[in-house]
Amino acid sequence: MSGLHSQISSGIKDAMRAKDKVKLATLRDAKSKFMLEQSKTGATEDLSDSEAIKILSKLYKQRLETAEVYKSQSREDLAEDELAQAKVLNEYLPSALDNSEIESKVIEIISELGASGMGDMGKVMGIASAAMAGRADGKVISGFVRSNLLK
Repeated sequence: MSGLHSQISSGIKDAMRAKDKVKLATLRDAKSKFMLEQSKTGATEDLSDSEAIKILSKLYKQRLETAEVYKSQSREDLAEDELAQAKVLNEYLPSALDNSEIESKVIEIISELGASGMGDMGKVMGIASAAMAGRADGKVISGFVRSNLLK
């Protein structure tokens, strides 16, 4: 079991002991997504931390988007539930990179690869996305890659 996967399992036990229903439900959902992903890749493979981070990031974004939908429908009670779950998920995610850190990492990758134009965007994006998985949004990374390759 990967480090993050075991942290989630420990968090489930702690939430049960503390009778924290929100945390328990959120972490159980995350663990079920982990198990579903493991069954896709094969029962013998363990889920890596990078895959676990991708799953948690996706769940976190879904919670935030759902909360916005509920707010637009004047359902503050449901929005609060989604935000509480997002907060729990955020505890297990690595800290997000700010824009300057993302840009400097992109510039570093471009110089390492010797990328010179938009034809190299796919190569740069592949490495940048893997390097910053779960810590930066793909759209933000893409914007920095595009702007730096056009210079």
